[in-house]
Amino acid sequence: MKLEQRLAGWLAAAGLMWGMAAQAASFANGADVSWVSQQESSGQAFYNSSGVKTDPFVLLKKLQVNAIRLRVWVNPAGGWNDGADVLYKAQRAAAQGQRIMIDFHYSDGWADPGQQTKPAAWASHTLAQLNHDVYRHTQGILSYLKTNGIVVEWVQVGNEINSGMLWPEGHTSSFDYLAQLINSGYNASKAVYPDAKVIVHLSNGFDNAMFRWFFDGVKQAGAKWDVIGMSHYPPAADWASYNAKISSNMQDMVARYAKPVMVTEVGMDWTQSTAARAMLADLHSKTKALGDYGLGVFYWEPQAYPGWQGYSMGALDAAGKFTPAMDPF
Repeated sequence: MKLEQRLAGWLAAAGLMWGMAAQAASFANGADVSWVSQQESSGQAFYNSSGVKTDPFVLLKKLQVNAIRLRVWVNPAGGWNDGADVLYKAQRAAAQGQRIMIDFHYSDGWADPGQQTKPAAWASHTLAQLNHDVYRHTQGILSYLKTNGIVVEWVQVGNEINSGMLWPEGHTSSFDYLAQLINSGYNASKAVYPDAKVIVHLSNGFDNAMFRWFFDGVKQAGAKWDVIGMSHYPPAADWASYNAKISSNMQDMVARYAKPVMVTEVGMDWTQSTAARAMLADLHSKTKALGDYGLGVFYWEPQAYPGWQGYSMGALDAAGKFTPAMDPF
């Protein structure tokens, strides 16, 4: 082989390796750990494989989790997931060099496809007032974080908003109204962190028809977003078919809207750690196959003890150690 041919081959290989390294560095191996401060307050602790009590953010970093997602509630009971609680957790993540996603629920508690309840303080507000509320709340929380030294890389405007948010005004029965609310959150996010990517997030990432219906609707109504977020909770016995469906949906979303995608929530019953490990390894592979359009995978509350708050899909065993489900990270 001539020297020129060998040199070209070396350069091509080096370029491929650099590209793979760049994707590995930018890909978000994520975890939503919003419960962690409440867990610790209740006396729960976390342990490494040798049984030594260890800071959960350190444990996750050692598992190569490089990104942390934190939810925000408006006026929550007990203060959990308010601005101060979010800052506390964000500072701990930042101390480990982990990137930050802020997930706005625009509610005093859980927001998901079955409940998008307005905060009590906003209950009687008109659409115009709600747009102001969303902007002010989003801008206020993000400014508070920024003032305290936190860099936010992603902002999620609404949580699992398949049926809209801030009902009834922001219900999907009126995409025009919903788009206004999304844009209020989008504009507020960019006002504080111009380079942050704004995510619009839906549940059931396997459901391509629903994703097309939703994003066609908000797009036509003028909504703005940078990333499409998906939740993914496949059954252990049939995860491969669900992974195939979410992979097909991710590919379609990229092709249809020219926007990157991210799995912002994933989980499986903690007793099914072998299946969860296989599922997550495959999901990572399928998401990374999208190149620059596949931004990451976030496990939802992997540090949750079995049965904590009625949740059983963490990746922690009863002894407070992470299960093999986290190996793909």
